[in-house]
Amino acid sequence: MNFIPSSEVADIRDRIDHPIIDSDGHLIEYLPLVRDFLVEEAGEDLAKGFDRMVRSAAARAEVPEPGRRRQLGIHSAAVRGIPTRNTLDRATVMLPDLLHRRLDEMGIDFAVLYPTYGLTVTALPNAELRCAFARALNRYYAEVYADYRDRLEPVAAIPTFNPQEAIAELDYAVGELGLKAVMLGGTIPRAYDDTPGSPGRWIDTLGHDSLYDYDPLWRRCEELGVAPTFHSGGQGWGTRMSTTNNSYNQVGNFAAADEGTCRSLVFGGVPKRFPGVRFAFQEGGVAWAAALLAGIIGHWEKRNIDSIQHYNPANLDRELLGRLFDEYATGGIAERRARLDAGL
Repeated sequence: MNFIPSSEVADIRDRIDHPIIDSDGHLIEYLPLVRDFLVEEAGEDLAKGFDRMVRSAAARAEVPEPGRRRQLGIHSAAVRGIPTRNTLDRATVMLPDLLHRRLDEMGIDFAVLYPTYGLTVTALPNAELRCAFARALNRYYAEVYADYRDRLEPVAAIPTFNPQEAIAELDYAVGELGLKAVMLGGTIPRAYDDTPGSPGRWIDTLGHDSLYDYDPLWRRCEELGVAPTFHSGGQGWGTRMSTTNNSYNQVGNFAAADEGTCRSLVFGGVPKRFPGVRFAFQEGGVAWAAALLAGIIGHWEKRNIDSIQHYNPANLDRELLGRLFDEYATGGIAERRARLDAGL
């Protein structure tokens, strides 16, 4: 097949004097090969857990009653999320040779390819399966795309439920396999200590109030020369827990997760301790970042160490306040003048 740029693509390229980089193109993993790698890494028994994960939408559908789904913590997730109508495009994102041949047709000079099924590595609670799946995926990315990395760069999937597993996979994916881009989980669902079997979870965002000290991970990223990027989702927590409507859960979910991770890193002081590390947040747009910046600046102006004294109870002039109440309080407020302290 010949892949010729359309006149529209050619016209756009003629007007642009710089390379075009797709910074969040998604590949679709060929699961039979990923599964075989998983078996080689961890055995057939663990691969059966992988099979259940891949078919999890069917298992969720077996619990149709919304009330029961809510009690089990089952939110509505996408049943069909991978394109099918354009068969050529579907094959393109699965076959690196085909994608490589079509880049000029698309008008793209270089594509950074994020995982699709690999996104589950960022939130998979089974530690053994999570780490083995990441290992199989990264091997897949390195081997399948090895001959095409002049213009295609697959992104390694790095689990971050604790810094040790993240560093181990970083060393393998970047140090051994030579991958240059990494995707980390930025929102980790944690079980509450007193109800570990409950579907309820709190969200650890790796910086402020985290369960672990992730500084060794940021330090390792700095040493390896890679930028931590995040592509976590916010479905299944907060207000995105509808049991019946996936679109309700999906709208804005990447932005919500990005904002949470970025806010946590800032309040945790991570960029200050690691000024050479650059963080990136994928597929959430930029509006959340503008709002976060405005919110941080606004809170700083109002609550920095000097401004916070405006709210220090010790600075309230009780004598003056009493005189003002004596002179200007009326009606029910005046009748309760003696309870002024309770009103403060």
